[in-house]
Amino acid sequence: MRGRDLISIADLTAHELEVILSMAARLKRDGCPPALAGKTIALVFEKPSLRTRVSFDVAMQQLGGHSVYLSQSEVGLGQREPVADVARVLSRYVEGIVARTYAQDTITQLAEFADVPVINALSDVEHPCQALADLLTIREVKGGVDGVRIAFIGDGNNVAISLVQASTMAGAHVTIASPPGYRLPENVLLDAEANAHASGGSLRLIESPEEAVVDADVVYTDVWTSMGQEDAYERRLSAFSAYQVTPELMSRARPDAVFMHDLPAHRGEETVDAVIEGPQSVVFDQAENRLHAQRAVLLLLLGEELE
Repeated sequence: MRGRDLISIADLTAHELEVILSMAARLKRDGCPPALAGKTIALVFEKPSLRTRVSFDVAMQQLGGHSVYLSQSEVGLGQREPVADVARVLSRYVEGIVARTYAQDTITQLAEFADVPVINALSDVEHPCQALADLLTIREVKGGVDGVRIAFIGDGNNVAISLVQASTMAGAHVTIASPPGYRLPENVLLDAEANAHASGGSLRLIESPEEAVVDADVVYTDVWTSMGQEDAYERRLSAFSAYQVTPELMSRARPDAVFMHDLPAHRGEETVDAVIEGPQSVVFDQAENRLHAQRAVLLLLLGEELE
C-alpha cells in the first residue's frame, strides 16, 4: 500500500481493509514505533475540525513525524491558487497530504497532481477515515464485523456512504433508514451490493427507523444538517423529524446493541442525551479510534512496505 492514495473506501480491497484494521488494533494495543521519523504531512483543511485535525496531528507525532496545518485562508484552494499547483508545490515539501474539503473533486485533483499520497479526511461525498474508525470500534465491541447487523438512521450522506462501503466489504448486514430524497446514491448501492455479494453481507434500504433497528447489533446516526448545508436547515429538520434515535428506538434493537455517532452531535435533533450519554453509547470509543485507524493508514501509505 506504500505510496497509494486513500480517496475512497472503494480504493481498498477486502484484504487491504482487514490489514488496516488489524494494524490499527495492534498499534492501539502495543503502541507506535517511530517509523515515520523525519517525515512530514500537510493537513490541508477547507473545513475546521476537532477530531480529524487533532487525531492526524497526534498520530503523526506518535509515529515520529511532523504535520503542518494549512487552513483555507492560508492556501485558498482553487481560489488564490489552483488545486493542481497546490498539489505539486506540497509534493516538493512533504511526504503526504491529508485533505478535508467541501468537494470530492478537490481531493481528486489533489491526488491527480500530487506525487505523494493523498488521504481523504472528509469531503461532501465520502469520509473513509471515519469508516475505518467505525469498523475498528465494531470489531472491539462485537468481536468482529462479519455477520454484525448495523442500522444507520438518517441521511445517506458522506458518513453513511463510507460506512456502507466498508461494512458490506467486511461482511456486515446493513440497513439504512432514510426519508425519501435522502437515500444513498445509486452508484454507492451498486458497489455495496457487489461488496455484499462477495463477502456474504447484505444491504437493505427502507424508510422506517423502527423497522431498521429490529435485531440490530449497532444503531448509528449522524447529524441531519452538515457543515455547508445551513441554508437547508429548516427543510432538513422537517424531513428527518421522525428519525431521532431515542431510548424507545434503541429498545427495539438487541439488548446488547451499541449506539454510534461520528460526532459532533446536534443533541435534541438526531439523538438525545439519554442515548449519547447512556450505557449503550460507544461514541467516545469511536472518537478515540480515529487516532488508531489513522496511525495505521499513515504507516501503511507513508512507511516502508510492511505486507
